[in-house]
Amino acid sequence: MASRIARLPQQEWVYGRSNANIVMAAFLHVGPAGTRFNSCELGAWYAAAEIETAAAEVAHHLRRQAVARSIPEISRVYRSYSARLDGIYLDIRGQQAERPDIYASDRYDASQRLGESVRDSDSAGIVYNSVRRRDGINIVAYRPTNILDIVQADHFTIRVLATERRIIVQKLTAHPQD
Repeated sequence: MASRIARLPQQEWVYGRSNANIVMAAFLHVGPAGTRFNSCELGAWYAAAEIETAAAEVAHHLRRQAVARSIPEISRVYRSYSARLDGIYLDIRGQQAERPDIYASDRYDASQRLGESVRDSDSAGIVYNSVRRRDGINIVAYRPTNILDIVQADHFTIRVLATERRIIVQKLTAHPQD
């Protein structure tokens, strides 16, 4: 973790504001293989324009976990957040044919190279088509200070079966106290 925070310029650290810990966690807690547009060296903030797209993205990774663990299904509860993203983003929507390696569904090597080059530039991140949901739009932000007005929204249970593409999403509701 120390090497990750050292890679993030101190002027990009966020603290002292609502949900700053959620933002910083996105950058500091990253899997050993990284994700679509970031390497394992430093995370990024991923978001979707619609909750259905976010659920499809999450479900893909849940299904991979179920398969890797040889279990028939997996279910997790997730919090959704609403945020405003500031900055100028590289827009690669509609470029699946021109950039098939960036939009590959089974590997991230080319997309990680692109993402890290965008992170090293003046750009705030990338806007791109979802690989997991037709017509879905995603965004990846590389500057924590550009993630503003973060508000916790709804909670959802997402359940997937290892052998099916079906996604079961249930919005959770609060129960009144007696």
